[in-house]
Amino acid sequence: MSLSFLPADVRSAISNLNYNFISEIRLRKGQPVIIQYKGEYKYLNLFGVSSSADNALVCGEIAPIVNSATHGSIFSYAEQIKNGFITVENGVRIGIAGEYVTQSGQVIAVNNYTSLNIRVPHAVRGCAAFLFEKLLKHGLNSLLIFSKPGLGKTTALRDLAVDLSATRLYNVLIFDERNEISAIDGDGNGYNLGDRVDVVRSFNKKGAIASAIRAMKPDVIITDELYGDDDVLAVKFAADCGIKPIASSHICDRKLLCKLPFDFYAEIKVLGEKPVIYDKNFNIICGCGADDGSRADGFGQ
Repeated sequence: MSLSFLPADVRSAISNLNYNFISEIRLRKGQPVIIQYKGEYKYLNLFGVSSSADNALVCGEIAPIVNSATHGSIFSYAEQIKNGFITVENGVRIGIAGEYVTQSGQVIAVNNYTSLNIRVPHAVRGCAAFLFEKLLKHGLNSLLIFSKPGLGKTTALRDLAVDLSATRLYNVLIFDERNEISAIDGDGNGYNLGDRVDVVRSFNKKGAIASAIRAMKPDVIITDELYGDDDVLAVKFAADCGIKPIASSHICDRKLLCKLPFDFYAEIKVLGEKPVIYDKNFNIICGCGADDGSRADGFGQ
């Protein structure tokens, strides 16, 4: 995967590492470059990673990196930037910090960039096998995967899409608001999700899901990061149409989650461990902390 938008010294240092173990790259103006490698945050130097900031690479200006990532077309990413991130080729998501300009309580622009959090996606085949075996192998159930950020929800959704398409032969519709699940690049290439998967990208789940259901007649809808009442109404519409939604959320408050239209909930607590599966009343079904709390190799990477 290309990270060609990064400064040359950062690219050179990363070339000394195993790309499969890189999860995040944090760039802060005037500060040492920090990388999440093999699940731990380390300083990046010319030869690799270290737990010490001595000899670490120091990040310069942030704006040229954003300009490079957008191929000089920052304005075409304006809607994404309002939400504090951009998603570039191959599903690489770049969180942006800086001066947030608001109007009527809404962010309308981000100026004077000060730091970036570059999240590097990976396709980990089999990482969601536990969820598939317990909930989806013999029939469809709606499912919400929830956890704190960075524990592998999107990776699990991607793996479930492949299982449902290839193993169960369902027509799968992915609503990929941030282009992270399918990770389609400018040339139309992306992860191989199977020949029964359709992808819709839009910033309005509520309207786009309703239209896509009529147009594509899916058996199941997979969507990332439910947030706000409109997103909830979108998945409820799908459920009311007899289509099983599978989604993720950063919300961890069970009082809020139990009001959502899902048959089961899966909580990822620790990177690399099986999730805990709950029924709609939040009774534990299985997973870490239940009777069968063994590890699921690779889950959530």
